[in-house]
Amino acid sequence: MKIVSLKIISLINPFLIITIAALLRLLPHPPNFAPIAAMALFGGVYLNKKYALILPLLALFTSDLFIGFYGAPMMSFVYGSFLLTGCIGIFLKNHKKPTVIISAALFSSLLFYLITNFGVWLTTPFYPKTLSGLLESYTMAIPFFRNTILGDLLYTGIFFASYEIVLKLLNLKHKILTR
Repeated sequence: MKIVSLKIISLINPFLIITIAALLRLLPHPPNFAPIAAMALFGGVYLNKKYALILPLLALFTSDLFIGFYGAPMMSFVYGSFLLTGCIGIFLKNHKKPTVIISAALFSSLLFYLITNFGVWLTTPFYPKTLSGLLESYTMAIPFFRNTILGDLLYTGIFFASYEIVLKLLNLKHKILTR
């Protein structure tokens, strides 16, 4: 009976953290300081492959219902970057070391910056469709990139650490109860 409840708790916890991440996105925050990349990394690591990519995107979509949608072409770049981040999370499943997780969070930030600002350049009239215009798009996004990095590192640390701590506490409780 106790093993069954332990399995149920370990299955619910990733869903809970992803739900919390989606809700955190609804609270006021600095631009690009959001838990979405951390949620996608976390989902890739701790969810079954069947849910690892779709659940974080569904949470993103659900929070977009409240925040508001933007142009479909631009959304495809944003959602695509988080889909790739989820794939990085799936890779992390077998490489869960703090330095690798931190590197993955930083790489996810870089991917989001490169992909979404390419999307802004490509799909909006803000920048000329030249190499100079693309570089201007990336240059103008640097202040947002700082927030992306800080948010991704903070939320990745919180999600991964809190989940691992809960797992260790549950394991400890299980060992004590089965003595």
